Amino acid sequence: MTTDTAAVALSDSALVDQTRAGHPSAFETLTRRHMRRVYALTRTMTQNDEDAADAMQEAFLKAFTKLDHLESGERFPQWLLRIAANESLTVLRQRRQRGELSLDEPDGDEADARLREIAVWDGNPEQRFSRQELHHLLYETIASLPADYRNVFALRDINDFSTEATAEILRLTQPAVKTRLLRARLMLREKLTRRFRKPLENPFQAL
Repeated sequence: MTTDTAAVALSDSALVDQTRAGHPSAFETLTRRHMRRVYALTRTMTQNDEDAADAMQEAFLKAFTKLDHLESGERFPQWLLRIAANESLTVLRQRRQRGELSLDEPDGDEADARLREIAVWDGNPEQRFSRQELHHLLYETIASLPADYRNVFALRDINDFSTEATAEILRLTQPAVKTRLLRARLMLREKLTRRFRKPLENPFQAL
C-alpha cells in the first residue's frame, strides 16, 4: 500500500493528528476529501464562482493555520464548514460594502406573501427527470432563494448544522433561524410546483 493510499484510508481525526505532528501531506488528503462539499457551501452562499473559490481557499488556509483550535470531540468536517460559512459571509459583506450586492431582497412580510397554497403534482418527478437533472434542478432552485433564507437552508438542511450553530454563524436568534428555515422550505416547495405537480415524499433527498 502506497503512502497516498494509506492516507486516504485514514479517518479525519487521524489525518488531523498527522497534520499537527508536522505532516502537511495529511492535510492535503483532508483538502481533497472535503473540497467538493466546502465548495458546494461557499458557492451556494456567495452565488459566484470566483468568490466561492476564494472563500473555499481561505477556509482551508484558516483551517490549516488554526488546526489547534479544533476541540477534542469536534468533527473536522463540521468545523471546516463553519469556517467556510464564515468566509462566505465575509465575502458577502465585502461585496455589499463595494455596492456589488443588491440589498433589495424581500423581508419577512414579502416572503410570507409568496407562500401560497401548494398545488398537487401529477406523476412522479423522478420518472420525468434523471437523478442528475433532479439534482441540478434542486440546486438551481435553492440558488434562487433570497440570501437570508438560502444561507439558513444551506447550513441546516444541506450541511446538518444544528439550529444553535446556524444561529451563531449567521448571528441570528434561534427563533429567527427556525422561521427562516420554514420560509425557505415553503418557498422551495412553491418554486418546485412550477416543474412538478405531485410532491416527492422528500424532495430534498437528491441533495
